[in-house]
Amino acid sequence: MAKTILVVDDSASLRQVVGIALKGAGYEVIEACDGVDGLAKLGSAAKVHLIVSDVNMPNMDGITFVKEVKRKAEYKFTPIIMLTTEAEEEKKLQGQAAGAKAWVVKPFQPQQMLAAVGKLILP
Repeated sequence: MAKTILVVDDSASLRQVVGIALKGAGYEVIEACDGVDGLAKLGSAAKVHLIVSDVNMPNMDGITFVKEVKRKAEYKFTPIIMLTTEAEEEKKLQGQAAGAKAWVVKPFQPQQMLAAVGKLILP
């Protein structure tokens, strides 16, 4: 059975690019437009095995989203990849402290994203 990945980003085009890469690699993809939408999708979706999230989003930013996800018992150990334009060490440390496992800077190559996903999600 395919693993499910939640992609949270306020850019529809970026969600589409990430979704195409992940679907092409055999993953199921659920999309959310911000952290609030992402939390709602986690509550209503089948088990999500990995999350890819932007940092800068309206309504709920990515760092807050990660903290909220980690407060949910069923998602406490779910790996999260931050996909963002933010490259500053301070932001990376905030993401890591919140519970993010990897940090991929935009623009990115789909292979780079798939490599990070492959390291964090078991077949």
